[in-house]
Amino acid sequence: MESAASVLPVVRFNILGSLEGWHGDRRLRLGSPTQERVLVTLLLEPGRMVPMPRLVTAAWDDEPPQTAGHQIRKAVAALRTRIPGGSSLIVTDGAGYRAVLEEEQLDLHEFGRRAREARQAVAAGRPAEAVDHLRACLDLWRGPVMAGAGGPVISAASAALEERHMAVAEQYFELQLELGQSGDLVGPLRELVTAHPLRETLRGRLMLALYRAGRQAEALEEFGRMRELLVEELGIDPGAELTRLYEAILRDSPEVAPRVPQSVADRAALLVPAPAAQPSGSEPAPCTLPYDLPDFTGRDAELARLLKVGRGAIGERARIVGVDGMGGSGKTALAVHAAHQLAADYPDGQLFVDLRGFSPGEKAQEPGAVLHSLLRTLGVADDRIPDDLERRTALWRSVSSQRKLLILLDNAADAAQIRPLLPASEDSLAILTGRVRMLDLDAAEWLSLGQLSADDSTTLLNRMLGDERTAAEPDAVAQLADLCGGLPLALRITTARLRNRPRWTVRYLVDRLADETRRLRELSAGERSVEATLRLSYQAMEEDQRVAFRLLGLHPGSTIDVHSAAALLGAGVHDAEDALELLLDAHLLEQHEAGLYGFHDLVRTYAMSVREAEDDEEAAVERLVSYYTLATDMACETLFPGRSRYGDPPASGGPELPRLDGDEGALRWFDREYDALLAVATQAGTRGLHRYAALLARNLLFYLDLRGDYEEFRVVGRIGVGACRQLDDPALLSISLGNLAVGHWWLGDFQDGITTAQEALELAAADDRRGEAMCIDVLGLLHGALGNFDEARAYLVQGIALHQELGSARMEAQALDNLSTVETWSGNYAEGARYAARATELNRSLGDRSNEIASLTWLALAHLGTDEDERARACLAQALELCDESRKPANVAVVLAHWAQVCQRLGEVRSAAEHAERALELVSAEGTALRQASVVNVVALVHLRRGAPERAMELHRHAYELASRLGYRIEMARALLGQAEAARALGDEPTAHTHQRAAEELFDAMGVSPEGRRL
Repeated sequence: MESAASVLPVVRFNILGSLEGWHGDRRLRLGSPTQERVLVTLLLEPGRMVPMPRLVTAAWDDEPPQTAGHQIRKAVAALRTRIPGGSSLIVTDGAGYRAVLEEEQLDLHEFGRRAREARQAVAAGRPAEAVDHLRACLDLWRGPVMAGAGGPVISAASAALEERHMAVAEQYFELQLELGQSGDLVGPLRELVTAHPLRETLRGRLMLALYRAGRQAEALEEFGRMRELLVEELGIDPGAELTRLYEAILRDSPEVAPRVPQSVADRAALLVPAPAAQPSGSEPAPCTLPYDLPDFTGRDAELARLLKVGRGAIGERARIVGVDGMGGSGKTALAVHAAHQLAADYPDGQLFVDLRGFSPGEKAQEPGAVLHSLLRTLGVADDRIPDDLERRTALWRSVSSQRKLLILLDNAADAAQIRPLLPASEDSLAILTGRVRMLDLDAAEWLSLGQLSADDSTTLLNRMLGDERTAAEPDAVAQLADLCGGLPLALRITTARLRNRPRWTVRYLVDRLADETRRLRELSAGERSVEATLRLSYQAMEEDQRVAFRLLGLHPGSTIDVHSAAALLGAGVHDAEDALELLLDAHLLEQHEAGLYGFHDLVRTYAMSVREAEDDEEAAVERLVSYYTLATDMACETLFPGRSRYGDPPASGGPELPRLDGDEGALRWFDREYDALLAVATQAGTRGLHRYAALLARNLLFYLDLRGDYEEFRVVGRIGVGACRQLDDPALLSISLGNLAVGHWWLGDFQDGITTAQEALELAAADDRRGEAMCIDVLGLLHGALGNFDEARAYLVQGIALHQELGSARMEAQALDNLSTVETWSGNYAEGARYAARATELNRSLGDRSNEIASLTWLALAHLGTDEDERARACLAQALELCDESRKPANVAVVLAHWAQVCQRLGEVRSAAEHAERALELVSAEGTALRQASVVNVVALVHLRRGAPERAMELHRHAYELASRLGYRIEMARALLGQAEAARALGDEPTAHTHQRAAEELFDAMGVSPEGRRL
């Protein structure tokens, strides 16, 4: 019994003629002409991703609407609805769509399968079986794709399929004639000859069928008609093969008489007629390939792919492979290297043509001139080559269809230049190179060349300069490779200069190249120049693309996304993306990942060198700075709930901002954009955009605090203060000074921090209550670090009252945290716990994870002070749940250290040791001296309690050195007390007494209670 699945109707498409879609016996209604064109374009390349630009061109030719991309998506959605199982049949694939079908679902698939089976049958000496397969192929053919109404893109693909159809037809009739058929073939042959009157091979089959059917006179008349037609249409006489057939029929030669079928296995490779005018065995096949570089280096993956395509099975896929890349990336060298390795696989010739699409001082070659050269190279006499492009292309297809050729079309300008030059035979291979990927060249597979890796660049330099010279200056060689940016042309130019200047060292040339303003001039040798190479790509663009190229060169980041590009260009996001994609296609931009673009260093230098006065750079930079200020505002609001925005909210109609998916999305955006943000903030200040510079710096400080990068925090803080000093905005200057004071605290410059915070407070005290509250907090923080606990307490209590009055919950929580710290250090553990608990409540209500970690930690320390180990453990467990080592890693180290302390106190020795070591590793790698001192002291205590006084002494000494350098008195005192206990455990009572007394003096000066002095 059949399963239900086995009798379900299958969707099938027929595209070899008018488009048909069937679901079992029911014909599908596939929708509008646009939907049909989209579907056919996908079905012409089953299993391969068809990019959006190709679909747009196929649907609307050269005049797509503004909303073309949107309409393509709508068309795909409609097709998925109309076709049963359409969602699995048309799938989204990257930047385009892909048709996924089984072989029996598409007539094109079946056509290809039957043609392959026919070839296999011929090769095995089974011509009758081959005829059956070929007959099935011909039955599938109903005419041109979409009946010739599909527009240029589909028509070009249809023309290639028509060539395959004719090759099948010609082979079918040849085999039928070999099998003794003749009279029955005349009618079908006449129909095909009428449809394709210029195909000499087909006319020859008709002549032979007529002759073998006893109609010699008609056969000779066919030759006369052919000669008249060729003279009239192409201005040439019939070819040698047809002429020989005519003469054989005229003489009743035995070679054309009916005969017993013979093996035709020697023709198994092609479903095309026997080669005409093939070179004799004594004549070498033409080879015009250039010299292969003996020092060719790298490109292993790309070379392997070229060789795989070149040696692939016939008919499995289109044998057209393109290599695209920026000027100087080594496209020609790779293609020539591959062609030399493939030469033996293409015995009828290996032809090279420089199409001069991007050649200095030269015009791109016209296809007609190239065809003339190719035909002459293959032995076609001048008097047989037509004058016009159409007839010359027809002759080329006829000649190339009978050969197994490798054709390297180098330095192509566009697809229009390439199409007439492609060989007609499925056995031939065309390798193309160009600076622009030709997406409208159907059935081509493309490989993009990026930069050579650092290792390959160095290897190439070694091979060109010699091991002795490079071994003498390995560091300089590595720098030279880096300055050349992995560009083979630049590498070859520099080595040529060094070889021509034997007294130059590699270091000397590196120093010359280090000056970016003259780097392009240095990368020139003879007629070769990186600048000239880039200039050709630049000049080939339309003016609006050149303007976009110049303006994008102002972007200081290593990556450019569509939103920042839109801001620079003063355009919408979709227009900006189009501009980026065009520059990407021209290989003047690179794509690091989907949606992110960047300049090669040398290309950026060139972009800066071609700036023009009318570009209005000032306005472009201001748009970029404004965009980044608004974008960082948005990211900060996502990451730091309760944060106050400074100034008025942005007016409507501003730049389109990126979509950030929660905390992680905002943090990824900051990570990716940070270098650009820092450069833009600096650039804003130098261009007089001081308010933007100050606001952008403020936003960056929030991010840097989260990442725990406090050296950079202070650098950016100074940028903000410098910008504010140029403005008449005391409130903003006060905020910026307060932030800089926090940076001083983190780096242990407490006195500088107090001076800075005092200036900020004086500015804010006049009429900025929020600024005043913040500055008071910072002063409390700094005095606490210096051990001035009474002053710290007074400032923080005042600050908390102000925050409560102003309703600033986030700032209140931070001040409460700092007050909890002071009380816990002082030994007032109950007060410390009360303030930390309140801070935790506020942070939790705000969703501020980072500050909640801090408040939970101080709550745990207050509990430890009162020997409530289990409560401390519960608080630290909650803190650990929230921890992420990528966010404030030094604070995470504090949590881990105290977790180790709790574990040790509860007898969990192994866990204590593991967490103590991880805390030490983390704070050593990521923490400032401020955090290192406190963490090292806690870890030392864990070692002391587990019976390792030597290690404890070592760590406490290190903590003391760190803390004393900063004047961090609480940690100095704790380090001294720890050393005293370690010395006592080691039996060194005098040393213990000395350290104990020094610690007590510090504790007395700070006002720490006896309870606060316990370790």
